Amino acid sequence: MKKSMMVQRMKIKPTVLKLGGSAITNKEKLLTPSLLVIERLADEISRAKVSSLILVHGGGSFGHPFAEHYDIPEGYVDPLQILGFSKTHQAMTTLNYLIMMALISHNIPAVEVNPSSCVVTKAGRIQTMELRPLKKMLKIGFVPVLYGDAVFDSERGFAILSGDQLVSSLAIKLGACRIIMGADVDGYYTKDPKKDPSARLIPHITLEEFKTSEEFKSLKHINEGTKATDTTGGMPGKMLELIPAVEHDIQAMIVNAIEPLRVYKALKGEEVRGTIFEKGEKVG
Repeated sequence: MKKSMMVQRMKIKPTVLKLGGSAITNKEKLLTPSLLVIERLADEISRAKVSSLILVHGGGSFGHPFAEHYDIPEGYVDPLQILGFSKTHQAMTTLNYLIMMALISHNIPAVEVNPSSCVVTKAGRIQTMELRPLKKMLKIGFVPVLYGDAVFDSERGFAILSGDQLVSSLAIKLGACRIIMGADVDGYYTKDPKKDPSARLIPHITLEEFKTSEEFKSLKHINEGTKATDTTGGMPGKMLELIPAVEHDIQAMIVNAIEPLRVYKALKGEEVRGTIFEKGEKVG
């Protein structure tokens, strides 16, 4: 009976859920978690009862400020950065602890997977990743929880591995059926909705449309002038990182994790406000 259950889980394609740092922390205040949001999201994840789930979370006001202050994304050039690497990693494990506490308190069998211990990058891109423990966790029924982290790099000494890059890589390598990105906005817009009231939500976009749209070309300006520190690219970075997964026919959806029930509905496959990003032709 037990062996049969494990075989069944092996056949289920996992869902990869990303909880963005902007949603789970206050990015304007150093080391400030959004505890009510974290607690609610843990409840929504629990109630959704996804058969096979991988969770990744961002850094927000925890990892990004330290990474920027010590120039961790640029690689190892100064011995003072070694302590900065440690501070960045410690900040991320602190945020991860809060998320793990919330998940487990809602009876989710979450297990932390430390990216700096299982991923090596090359020029900031994933070069190797130890997947055997992750596969075993999914096979038994655990929920692996990873996060953006300072990791070791074969060329630069170390680098910042974004949660967004992790999401796409995990989805491809573990054969995910879908990706759900929980952000602090409703989805992909023609302009930055926080700055321009004329910004229009795009509910569905194909890979070809994204790569050729004028709206995408303007995305590089979204984060210019913002007070918040983000070393991993904001919404433009998220969309770019999703491309490899979408090219593998893995549908991605961006929803607002700050709004109640958006993540829950996305996990349940219900209709929800957001943006669907996929390879196929646009429907309708």
